Amino acid sequence: MASQSEKRVHIATFGCQMNAYDSARMAGMLAQMGYAQVERPDQADLIVLNTCSVRHRAEEKVYSYVGELKRLKRERPWLLIGVGGCVAQQEGDSLLKRLPHLDFVFGPDALGSLPEMVTQAARGKRLALTSLGAPARPVDIIIPAEPGLKAMVTVMTGCDNFCSYCVVPYVRGRERSRTAGEILEEVAALVDAGVREITLLGQNVNSYRDPDGGLDFAGLLARVDQIKDLWRIRFTTSHPKDLGQGLTEALAGLDKVMEQLHLPAQSGSDRMLKAMNRGYTRAQYLDLVRRLREMVPQVALGGDIIVGFPGETRQDFEQTLSMLEEVGYDFLYSFKYSDRPFTRAGRLEGKLDDETKGRRLVELQALQRVLGLQEHQAQAGRVEEVLVEGPAKHGQGLMSGRSRAGRVVNFPGPPELAGRLAMVRITQGRENSLLGELASATGER
Repeated sequence: MASQSEKRVHIATFGCQMNAYDSARMAGMLAQMGYAQVERPDQADLIVLNTCSVRHRAEEKVYSYVGELKRLKRERPWLLIGVGGCVAQQEGDSLLKRLPHLDFVFGPDALGSLPEMVTQAARGKRLALTSLGAPARPVDIIIPAEPGLKAMVTVMTGCDNFCSYCVVPYVRGRERSRTAGEILEEVAALVDAGVREITLLGQNVNSYRDPDGGLDFAGLLARVDQIKDLWRIRFTTSHPKDLGQGLTEALAGLDKVMEQLHLPAQSGSDRMLKAMNRGYTRAQYLDLVRRLREMVPQVALGGDIIVGFPGETRQDFEQTLSMLEEVGYDFLYSFKYSDRPFTRAGRLEGKLDDETKGRRLVELQALQRVLGLQEHQAQAGRVEEVLVEGPAKHGQGLMSGRSRAGRVVNFPGPPELAGRLAMVRITQGRENSLLGELASATGER
């Protein structure tokens, strides 16, 4: 067993950006207990899985991973294993009964109790903390020792929409917003540590309301925009039914707010949208897109699509395909429908077979590849502001970063550009990135 000064933790993160944010907080809490992070589970004295149950496949990965840890536990009896996140919230203490090699289980709202759970587990006490509700105290602000150029900050958790296919309200709870003061303090601390781009996170950021003063999300963006030495602000996710004029004006008028919006549609069929309980029609969604493009011409739109929802006909699916062509998404997350616990859709009739869902997913993704390439090719000739992150993953001598619209831009340039803003002239649009040439560079906006 490792000594007090040699404790090591491996954190495995599944799912969304909010889980990535929570994992960073876990790492910070455990560092205060003397745990250093390691890349491999077989190097660790403590393994924590931060899990996702939004899709069946993600949940299966979690169970497969936990099963593989049984051998490690036999070889290293002192090893502590904990499961947190949405699968933990969904299954509760039944996970401890089902998986005897687990030591503790905790839901998203119990994250602040992680140090105590680890301490109790080290004493041989197995426990599960999975009650939902507002945290008893403000979220501790934990700044990584080396935070990098970009960081994420959660502004609200939970969801009140109850889309018929979605497990989030049941495992993340109802909507709860953090205070604006707490959020601004965390962003300012990250900027002081060297962060230059912040992504504000929430299941539906459009619903944000400061519990202390009622400030809405557009107002919060305006406050964050004023923080000195912060260069860029992004946010996700926005629900179409709650996208108001104020947020559109913030996208258009606040210089630090990037021209990028994730606006999940889920389907292009009114019949499916109603069955999904999305709260808008196809026409209303397309009208939102039209008004966005009028006010923010260079906005890059992202979306989510579910194929094979119960009862989806070929005609419903073709309406989704045609909507992709009308919208012109820059990026798209697409999935086959799968039943989730607690949800109304899980009880619907008309389930499609997996082969049909698979064919439709392949067809939709093939169309998006063509449309996405067209969107990227249309950027040729533009000069884009790029936050340079470092050398490109593929391509000798190329540097890489992201444009204001969130597109990956690769271009020839010196390594000294990393961490700086550069103006890059786009020469070619590729399927997943843009190629350009350096026009000018500066250390500041």
